[in-house]
Amino acid sequence: MAIFITSVIGFVIIGFILLLPQWQRYKRQRLMAQPFPAAWRKILKQRVPFYHSLPTDLQLQLKQHIQVFIAEKQFIGCAGLTVTDEMRVTIAAQACLLLFNRPNYYYPKLKQILIYPSAFIVKGPQRDGAGVMHQQQRLLSGESWGLGKVILSWSDTKQGAADPSDGRNVVIHEFAHQLDQEKGMATGAPLLERSTDYQQWSKVLAAEFSQLQQQVALGEASLFDAYGATNPAEFFAVISEVFFEQPQAFFAQHKKLYQQLSRFYRINPLSWR
Repeated sequence: MAIFITSVIGFVIIGFILLLPQWQRYKRQRLMAQPFPAAWRKILKQRVPFYHSLPTDLQLQLKQHIQVFIAEKQFIGCAGLTVTDEMRVTIAAQACLLLFNRPNYYYPKLKQILIYPSAFIVKGPQRDGAGVMHQQQRLLSGESWGLGKVILSWSDTKQGAADPSDGRNVVIHEFAHQLDQEKGMATGAPLLERSTDYQQWSKVLAAEFSQLQQQVALGEASLFDAYGATNPAEFFAVISEVFFEQPQAFFAQHKKLYQQLSRFYRINPLSWR
């Protein structure tokens, strides 16, 4: 009898595991089929200017992504902040910009978005240039954790959304980290479509990362923020910001790198503007 009960429980568990993806897909399709709330549409048009530059099909795709994202992720206000629909829609729109043409994909490890009113202080170990670890306090506008959390400053989030062409966007930056962290520790090499893609990805990004490090060391100007020279993971996040916000300059100055990101993100922002 005990063996029979154990077998039944085993079959139920296996059935649940097998049916969960179909159930999740069904729920998402129902969410995407619902009309996009008028109040959200107003927020989108007022707070997220890049929405106007998107082709019609991507505008629709973005709104559908926003509906699923807001339904599935928990938004938590910190330091006394009350979360509003304005915050949810503004953050979701920018986070979902990275998800175009990825069917049924919504940052699977991400559970919570923590929102502070402004830049926040993080205490923790930090490695200096000599490789020595120190306890430091850092003032941050955003942070991505591999344990299912993204932390954002609302004031910096609004500022990043308001100017979609300055090459700086904290939401794009932190959610690029989320993509990178899907496989574990962020390394600057997110999950690519094919295993054969990694050789060219590594070759191109390593060369460009080295070039940025040299430019920073010499005090030379670069299209990419100097913070990208910190490590390959930050380089990937920084160039992702520029890819979406300054595609013309990116393509003109770093064509091979642009092509790698265009293949990874499955879009070509040059056609939006």
